[in-house]
Amino acid sequence: MKLGQAIGLLLVAISLYILWQIRQVILLVFAAVVLATALNRLARRLQQSRLPRLWAVMLSIAIMVIVLIGFFLLIVPPFVAEVQQLVELFPKGVNRINQWLNLLRNNFPTQFNQYLPDINSLSQQLQPVLNRLLGGSVAFFSNTLGGVLSFLLVLVLTLMMLAQPQSYRKTFVRLFPSFYRRRVDGILDQCEVALGRWIIGALISMSVVALLSVIGLSILGVRLALAQGVLAGLLNFIPNIGPTLSVVLPMTIALLDAPWKSVAVLIVYFFIQQFESNFLTPYVMAQQVALLPAITLMSQVFFATFFGFLGLILALPLTVVGQVWVREVLIKDILDVWHSDRQLAFESAGIAESESAAEADRQAPVLPEDSPKTQQKSSPEDDTTN
Repeated sequence: MKLGQAIGLLLVAISLYILWQIRQVILLVFAAVVLATALNRLARRLQQSRLPRLWAVMLSIAIMVIVLIGFFLLIVPPFVAEVQQLVELFPKGVNRINQWLNLLRNNFPTQFNQYLPDINSLSQQLQPVLNRLLGGSVAFFSNTLGGVLSFLLVLVLTLMMLAQPQSYRKTFVRLFPSFYRRRVDGILDQCEVALGRWIIGALISMSVVALLSVIGLSILGVRLALAQGVLAGLLNFIPNIGPTLSVVLPMTIALLDAPWKSVAVLIVYFFIQQFESNFLTPYVMAQQVALLPAITLMSQVFFATFFGFLGLILALPLTVVGQVWVREVLIKDILDVWHSDRQLAFESAGIAESESAAEADRQAPVLPEDSPKTQQKSSPEDDTTN
């Protein structure tokens, strides 16, 4: 290896190491790109009604702000009140469980009493866990503050990209060699279309899940049906994991009223998620973007393992964009061209081999018909006759 090649390889390794260290920042930038893409498509729709670009962008931002404020006003205050009620009712629930256990001890034979749990022993065992949770409150506060700052960073980057999208796009394209820039620009167009279609499909699935959840919880008479339905729709943004998380709060709140309501909520959410995963999402995503279920699950595991919770949230848009780049760059620009060259080489080799075989057949001596090798061997009957 020459000195220039060694220096180039060292620079590539250093660049990969730096990118790995700032991977969370890169994910935040990608989240801003996804949000800017969604707002830009909304602004383009508004521009079709002869609205100037500036006013269309401002109206799109206003719609996003209204949605965020409405979400927090709808979700946060009711759940805070319910959590306070849960804290107040928790000792009563513990006393009720203790009464049930005492009733079981009185009705069951004495030899089975040792298998029944004791509330006092359970509280002693849970005490270290509670102390650990209380001790980690500072870390939780710092993580929450970091999440808020990251969210604000994403919003600022989104507004900057939305103000001048072409400038940032040209800057990204100039990172590639001059002969490949036109091709990269076309790939970015395809990524924008794929992201837009995925966003539309995700919004449709989230809206349907939220509507069905609100209807089901309202029929069961569970409190905060609207807030919990909206939360279920938003958590549906994270496939396979979000639906599981969305059932915890409604089951807990339903348990305050009656145990059977909690079981009924679980059954309702089970049927909603079966409908969403088996019928709604396959149909909607087939119309918008083609993603195989196994690839979706593997992408979630991969990005959650290497990038944490933020990677889990952005797993699907990252997979959509990655699918476009793999199809266009790796398959079309590299593998298909390489396959064509090898195929031409193999075809040329096959033609040469067939021509040499034909030439060998032409040069082979022709045996006469009465040659001993061409005469058929006489049958045993002929030998007997002779």
